[in-house]
Amino acid sequence: MNLNLVRNERKKWLTWKNIAPLQEALFQLPVVDSNYTLEDCIRIEGDITPFQKEQIDKLAWDLRPWRKGPFEIFGTLIDSEWNSAIKYNLLSKHFDLKDKNVADIGCNNGYYMFRMLEQNPNKIVGFDPSPLCLTQFQFINHFIKSSINYELLGVEHLEFYEEKFDVIFCLGVLYHRSDPIGALKSLKKGLQKTGELYLDTFMIEGDEDIALTPQKTYSKIPNIYFIPTIPALKNWCMRAGFSEIEILQLSQTNQNEQRKTDWIQGESLDNFLDPNNPNLTIEGYPAPKRVYIRAKV
Repeated sequence: MNLNLVRNERKKWLTWKNIAPLQEALFQLPVVDSNYTLEDCIRIEGDITPFQKEQIDKLAWDLRPWRKGPFEIFGTLIDSEWNSAIKYNLLSKHFDLKDKNVADIGCNNGYYMFRMLEQNPNKIVGFDPSPLCLTQFQFINHFIKSSINYELLGVEHLEFYEEKFDVIFCLGVLYHRSDPIGALKSLKKGLQKTGELYLDTFMIEGDEDIALTPQKTYSKIPNIYFIPTIPALKNWCMRAGFSEIEILQLSQTNQNEQRKTDWIQGESLDNFLDPNNPNLTIEGYPAPKRVYIRAKV
């Protein structure tokens, strides 16, 4: 696969009628002296004029929906649907990224990648085919000025990428893939021989190596294909070529982590669950529960 051809084709996505005005506004952003802190809420501060603040706030609002975060930009809180700090803090105690080459597959607007900067990796590359998420990343990075590389590519391109990675993150992606073992094989091919994968995905309880296959939607989401038990997920990883699979944590998604805010457009977790039983989805399936794993080649 010629990735340069893919890249050139996907650059055209930035000219789509819903993205082009955002890209134009991005290029009009003021250049200001700013500083930032990479804590649970990624905060950007600095002296700006009232006109500049109005310009920045308008673009932030126009970039909705904000799924990952939170961010605070010159005093304006971007209250994202997901409190992504919960997942990052859960995982960060398990990894050391110093001087490592790192990839984040399905990186969304880059929240996790910005947080990773505090560990001083050698390189960070984000993979996500969403032009809106790329534009959100560019908006934040306009003020942070990091060297993070964002590719409009997906997990299927990872094995053809120009380099291999020491650490790959694939968070909240696997259940969106109709061929999860194929996706895991691509992830393995993207790793160095001593590399490791950090992955989280939906799971169902059970000791059998089986998976739930939603008929139409799961939590009102149409592109959810397979939700495995932990034994099934381990089997998938082993069939993809991983030799060590460690379960780091299990957690059930709640309203502290995911909820509707003014910064998204549409529904969120409260709308996805059975109003009479929060342990079930609106379709009657087990409510979203995640397993976090570390897998080594």
